[in-house]
Amino acid sequence: MNKLLIVAPIAAVASGQANRQAVAAEKGDSSHPNIVIMITDQQRADLCSRENFPADLTPFADMMANEGIWFNHAYTPCPASGPARVSLLTGRFPRVTHADSNHNIEDAVFGKDLFDVATEAGYRTVLVGKNHTYLKKDKLDGWIPYNHLGQEAPDYVKASGGAAFDKYLKTLSFFTDINPAPGTVEDQQPYRMVSDALEWADENSSKPFVMLLSFPEPHNPYQVCEPYYSMFDGLIPSARTDTSSLAIKGEKYQQLFTMMNMGHKGMYENLARIRKNYMGMIRLIDEQMARFVEGMKEKGLYDNTIFVITADHGDYAGEYGLMKKGAGVAEAITRIPMVWFGKGVKQQGLSDAHVSLIDIFPTACEIMGSGIPLGVQGRSLTQVLSGEEYPKTEFQSIISEAGFGGQFITAEDADDYRAEGAIGKGLFFDELNSWSQSGTISMVRKGDWKFVMDMNGNCELYNLKKDPSEVNNLFGVKKYSKVQDDLTRELLKWEIAINDPIPVPRHRYRFKRYNHNYLFTE
Repeated sequence: MNKLLIVAPIAAVASGQANRQAVAAEKGDSSHPNIVIMITDQQRADLCSRENFPADLTPFADMMANEGIWFNHAYTPCPASGPARVSLLTGRFPRVTHADSNHNIEDAVFGKDLFDVATEAGYRTVLVGKNHTYLKKDKLDGWIPYNHLGQEAPDYVKASGGAAFDKYLKTLSFFTDINPAPGTVEDQQPYRMVSDALEWADENSSKPFVMLLSFPEPHNPYQVCEPYYSMFDGLIPSARTDTSSLAIKGEKYQQLFTMMNMGHKGMYENLARIRKNYMGMIRLIDEQMARFVEGMKEKGLYDNTIFVITADHGDYAGEYGLMKKGAGVAEAITRIPMVWFGKGVKQQGLSDAHVSLIDIFPTACEIMGSGIPLGVQGRSLTQVLSGEEYPKTEFQSIISEAGFGGQFITAEDADDYRAEGAIGKGLFFDELNSWSQSGTISMVRKGDWKFVMDMNGNCELYNLKKDPSEVNNLFGVKKYSKVQDDLTRELLKWEIAINDPIPVPRHRYRFKRYNHNYLFTE
């Protein structure tokens, strides 16, 4: 029964080619394709049928993954919204943007970003949805902002029912609603955003455009209306780990669990319900993505558009007895979905290339026919997307980082979580706080393996094929010494390669870059 709810949107997406071509001719198709980045907030990568999750959460994204290409080794540069989103726009790691926490986004350092290049290339630009970066309204042609607690543009006419629903969202204290959310799917933000995005695209189709369609969900407050609230009853398995793993994961995880349950009272007792809300929202968003793509087809815009589906970071989604994100660089919060489809993307299905959120901007540059600005550290994926031969060694690994620096803050330093504001009045709790974000930690992924090191030299080594929840640290085990040495070199290679390349020497010296901004392979 659950699958039937999306049969109509998917069937519509897969039909109507002749009509689309006729409409596209009237629109005056450009040789420069539109670029639409559909990004969710806090969506875990492995909760989908294409990765054998038993509940069918993303039937549309799964279909597009098979029609285009999807990366099961895609990672955020940092498992926190602000730093990750700044990195998406600039193609630079948080260590060089200096936006390494949610409170540093205004400190972002870069040359040109995605929308600078798009404007110079003659594209129109729009944000529909969540911003959480340094972007301001006057930088883009279109500005239709939403956030976790509702629409943010007072001068923009709200869709019917939007104001009342936004008022409801503000009552949830960024936590959850264990009952079905009021209203229908039309009141939910993803539906309203898609309506706004389609209207803007239709009105601005005389020129190519870059659209950031940025859903604030499935990030908390964890709420969802029917039929999604009940859609997966009896279908969702328990998380692979529980609170018994907190001691293995260490003090940051233990403190996060303590604070989370102090602030979000009833979280652990209602964990199964919260997980279902989260997964119901993923399905709701997936169906709205299908609705958006079908709308692009109806308007004759699909055939000249390249799409990417991704997320800024993941969610524990019950792993270790936790929700949200915060401590460490576990796969649950660092690995992200990434699906490309549309114009110029060859049907390939699964790719094992290791890629990052920062690779989207340089890819968009080459799609727009523009050069990749100096200072960009991401690699263009155009060779991969088009099915050309590409150097496999360039994409054999990827790095991710977390922390705003300094030393680790522990319970011995302070345990007054309310004084800092990590725990507030009512049911508020901010998981990104001094205890969870202090220090610096880096990880590298390669093949089945993951290597982690912090600024004090503490190391972790995991075989993710056998240990996907990272509870069996193999660092120091003699049997894996060769793997350990290889991953240590790989991490060090990345750490050196992603030092800030700007400013380049002003006089005489030549500054060499490889094609497609590759870091390691000519």
